[in-house]
Amino acid sequence: EGFSSVECFLSLYRFQACVYFASVFQAMSCGIHYLASVFMAVTPNFVCGFPGNVSSVLFHNSSASSIEDIWTLWTSTENYIVVQLENGEIWELDQCSRSKREVSLDLTYEYKGNKSVFPCSDGFLYDDMKWKSTVVTQWDLVCDREWLAKLIQPMFMLGVLIGAVIFGDIADRLGRRRVIWFTSAGQFVFGITVAFTFDYYSFVIVRFLLAMVSSGYLVVAFVYVTEFVGIKARTWASMHVHAFFAMGIMIVALMGFLVRTWWVYQIFLSIATLPFVMCCWMLPETPFWLLSEERYEDAQKVIDTMARWNKVSTPCKVSELCSVQQDHLASGRTGDDDTSSTKKHNILDLFCNWQIARRTITVWLIWFTGSLGYYVFSLSSVSLGGNEYLNLFLIGAVELPCYIIACVAMDKLGRRNTLIPFLILSALICVLIMFIPQDFNILIILANMAGKFSIGVAFGLIYLYTAELYPTIVRSLAVGSGSMMCRVGSVVAPFCVYLRSVWIFMPLLLVGIMALLSGILTIMLPETLGKPLTNTLVEATEMGRNKKSCSEKTPPAHSGAPLEKIEMFGQERVSTDK
Repeated sequence: EGFSSVECFLSLYRFQACVYFASVFQAMSCGIHYLASVFMAVTPNFVCGFPGNVSSVLFHNSSASSIEDIWTLWTSTENYIVVQLENGEIWELDQCSRSKREVSLDLTYEYKGNKSVFPCSDGFLYDDMKWKSTVVTQWDLVCDREWLAKLIQPMFMLGVLIGAVIFGDIADRLGRRRVIWFTSAGQFVFGITVAFTFDYYSFVIVRFLLAMVSSGYLVVAFVYVTEFVGIKARTWASMHVHAFFAMGIMIVALMGFLVRTWWVYQIFLSIATLPFVMCCWMLPETPFWLLSEERYEDAQKVIDTMARWNKVSTPCKVSELCSVQQDHLASGRTGDDDTSSTKKHNILDLFCNWQIARRTITVWLIWFTGSLGYYVFSLSSVSLGGNEYLNLFLIGAVELPCYIIACVAMDKLGRRNTLIPFLILSALICVLIMFIPQDFNILIILANMAGKFSIGVAFGLIYLYTAELYPTIVRSLAVGSGSMMCRVGSVVAPFCVYLRSVWIFMPLLLVGIMALLSGILTIMLPETLGKPLTNTLVEATEMGRNKKSCSEKTPPAHSGAPLEKIEMFGQERVSTDK
């Protein structure tokens, strides 16, 4: 808390604006790599290969001289193609098997005679009209190897989960700037390396490492920009990191439309990282981290640099900040004997009583539902019919206004009063989509955009709401555990999308049920708008029981009066600087 006094200086925006936009630019690369597989791992139409040269091809009542001419007529995976080879043999080609007709007199589509069934030992023939090459066609990830293709996105999301944990901890130990350097370079190096992998297993391993560094960057970038941006702009700044992520999704759609060979597509997507890699070494370390490590001279250098950029003649002095911190800690030790003894907290503290336990279960469910809905709507957008590239572009573009509305609504209506209607709305939209006829493509796409919009508002809002629901002593633990549930949701989402093969509306049904349950349980959460943050679990529990926060009855043990004066001093500097 002693370091909060530096926020008076961080309210100045010119230097911070440059750092902010440089940092969040790289968030686009995270969005790119997270959704790149929707086109890279697409499975085109295919049939078994045949042993020899074809002389004629028959598909129902249509004949052609090559299979390439038949793909435009292909409508169902249950179809088969009849081919006659130059040696006179007639074969029926299914997707995962082929049959040789014992009697090959006339080339007809229907045949009632004896047939010998063979496996696809000569490989497969793929429809390359839309995609010249994908990882599926590269390594024949179809039929009995189809499960390998379906593991590509879940394995990436597993890397996202592990990377968030590892790099979040490293950033606290070694600093934010070093992790940003490493993860940025890693995104470029691993992104390019993916394009040159020689088999499926090396492809998955390199993509796993790419997921780790992409997730690591995104997690640390949130912390980095939060520590550089002042209190007034913090909500908007942190929320709009998501907006740059959404712009990355839009770039995936554009690049998928322009480039139809998967490894070239991957290279072009990875090049988007290069400008930031070349200039990220100029980003400074955050003063907060430097002060926490007692590197006061380095912190002073960063503050002086900020002063020059912001044209401030009398910047804050680290010595002043340290004296405020020491006085604050001294008053804390003498004011309350309990605060002098530190206690290590663990995940069980989030279930210390019924009120907090119920709150934790609800918050975890919202995190899980938000991530599940976000990726289900995103990943399934290419299967809605119509132009899949435009679908994905629109699914990404709809996020841009949703974060603006989320910021306005959460400050005007409150966190809970914004979260509840948008969660329930997303559930209702999932139900509505089920009743839209499948040939109404435009209406289905618009409804999916509305669903992505509503779940995006809830997903973006839960970060701040979680931090406000828990006391200081377990706040980081609460946000961290919620983030873990978010990653679990992202791992489950691809498997949920695959359930379309069972029933086309199964993913929407699951998301709708989870969103409705989350919305109903959110009603029991307390509103945090305009209420001071709690410091103890007792205060947090009382906040859930009473309409008024217990902090309004009994002030927190450590008053922020000195910090309020410094904050006022910072506001005067802002006004004179303008």
